Amino acid sequence: MPQTDIDPQAVAERIRFLMRQQRLTQAEFARRIGLDAANLSKQLNGRLPMTKGLINRITADIGVSKRWLLTGHDLPFAKPETAAHISVPDTAVAETSSATGTPIYDIDVTAGCTELSREFTSDRIIGAMTIPSLSPSAVIVKVNGDSMEPEILNGSYIAIRPVTDLECIFWGQIYVVVLEDFRLVKHLRRLPDPEKVCLHSANPLYDDMEISRDKIRNLYLVEAILNIKIQC
Repeated sequence: MPQTDIDPQAVAERIRFLMRQQRLTQAEFARRIGLDAANLSKQLNGRLPMTKGLINRITADIGVSKRWLLTGHDLPFAKPETAAHISVPDTAVAETSSATGTPIYDIDVTAGCTELSREFTSDRIIGAMTIPSLSPSAVIVKVNGDSMEPEILNGSYIAIRPVTDLECIFWGQIYVVVLEDFRLVKHLRRLPDPEKVCLHSANPLYDDMEISRDKIRNLYLVEAILNIKIQC
């Protein structure tokens, strides 16, 4: 596996993200891909080189995009074999001149409780948009509900990217918070108790929520808000 444009440390972080997303310990993840846990630990910590065999095992056994795993581009569970056949519709948020850019998904980020990355499949793409400075791993999804108004209008779109380290939170920023039973779009605020966080709505009609940090399954940072108002 060529190493010239591959960052082993970044690959290791994406593997750790997969462990958290799958809710597996390092030992369980190693068993899942048929690898010795001690060797996996050494590869993740840089004591052994990141091998082609490890990448292929994860790609095959976890079903993750090899391009995403190696470079951070694409999506963790994309379907590249059909992506080339996607037609981009003429919608208010799609750039019809090109299918390149940040993909827009027909997904309501606040509906359901499944891990979002499982829903980011090519058949859910309805368009694409080029927005300067967005991270390569960002995607655009819809938000329904008024809890974040006036910052995020009901029915608008947001660009989000996965957070690989759940301990690294930019306090005060807006996140998609994936819990066991539901998904929320909220400001994350610090609490005196380091084991808890505050979920704050922009709409004053909604009360703050305090939750334990260990209840958070996944986080997605909101990088951009696309408030769209259809006139007719």
